[in-house]
Amino acid sequence: MSETIEKASPSKSGDGPGSEHYARLLQGMAHAVAAKGYAETTIADIVREAAVSRRTFYEHFSTKTECLIALYEAASRLALQAVSEAFDPAQPWHAQVEQAMTAYFDYLAQDPVLLRTLFVEILGLGLPGLAVRRRVNDEIANFIQAAINSSGNGDAEGPAVHLTNQMAMTVVGGINELVLQAIEQNRAGDLRELVEPATRLVRAVAAESRR
Repeated sequence: MSETIEKASPSKSGDGPGSEHYARLLQGMAHAVAAKGYAETTIADIVREAAVSRRTFYEHFSTKTECLIALYEAASRLALQAVSEAFDPAQPWHAQVEQAMTAYFDYLAQDPVLLRTLFVEILGLGLPGLAVRRRVNDEIANFIQAAINSSGNGDAEGPAVHLTNQMAMTVVGGINELVLQAIEQNRAGDLRELVEPATRLVRAVAAESRR
């Protein structure tokens, strides 16, 4: 987990986002929530796990909700980065999708503790959690839409794929449900198995867009 959070906070100087203390607080939040659940986690738990003072916590966050949202946003940016780097414009779009799905699930599977925090505990925040989850899902859907629509896919497969934003969001929602199901069934370490159904989902939605 520390490696994941360090990637989200690459700078090690200063006291703002990107500082060592900031990264340790995100890591402390992830550990505390994994051990006790968000509802039972206190700021005392977070600073103990982070090995920093309560004063340091309040220099970065006003509430534990802010801290969890920061963790969610940082890790989600890295997940989107992994997907982005997996897209290869030289490959057919359907091959790009499979590569991107593999990269995404590999990223999530590398840290099962953080995975549960991102997909389950964020829902415990109520409306603030739903709002940040919606922002992140919108970013992922926009990326999928732009990547597929700009891939120059009007070849022997038929007319070019043109995903609408709603169709891209349908893909994101389906993938999220597959991940949640894997978490519920204690299969967080086997997310590679989701590459095939997730890729088929994208292809099915893309095929529908040609009609």
